[in-house]
Amino acid sequence: VDLEIGPGTGIHYAFQAERSPERCFFAIELKYKPLIQTIRRALKAGCKNVAVARFHAFNLDQLFEPQELNNIYIHFPDPWTSPLKPKNRVVNHVLLDWMHDLQRPGSFIEFKTDSREYFLWALEEIKLSKYKIEFQTLNLYGQPSPYLESNYPTTFEKIFVKQGIEINYIRLVR
Repeated sequence: VDLEIGPGTGIHYAFQAERSPERCFFAIELKYKPLIQTIRRALKAGCKNVAVARFHAFNLDQLFEPQELNNIYIHFPDPWTSPLKPKNRVVNHVLLDWMHDLQRPGSFIEFKTDSREYFLWALEEIKLSKYKIEFQTLNLYGQPSPYLESNYPTTFEKIFVKQGIEINYIRLVR
């Protein structure tokens, strides 16, 4: 089972499911409209290997058993930039340690954001977690790399890149 946290409009989610029909893809989303968009996109693509739920990422341990998950995608989550809000960020050391325990060895987390503030904050949280950093960059589109070559841009990502906003990217390995 691969997991996408906050699939947005479901473009990346449906692409992954279509590309790998032998894998199971699960998405969790809190907001109703993106949830419906994700479901519709996967159905329109004819995906049979998908499931979507309205669920909060802070409760992942209620959905999955240890080592049940493979790869996890976290693309452009709410950066919660207000001074009182960092506690709401999905990429934090507590949730990362839960995800680590839920993932199988060799699995990865892919995290992308347009918020440099969130990304730098997340780097400090990642240092406190059990993960190893495989690759990181403050500008995914700034230089050729195998991660850019295999990158499938989300709706938000396309908008940000068009506006000249740098995409912060990190890949963590369990």
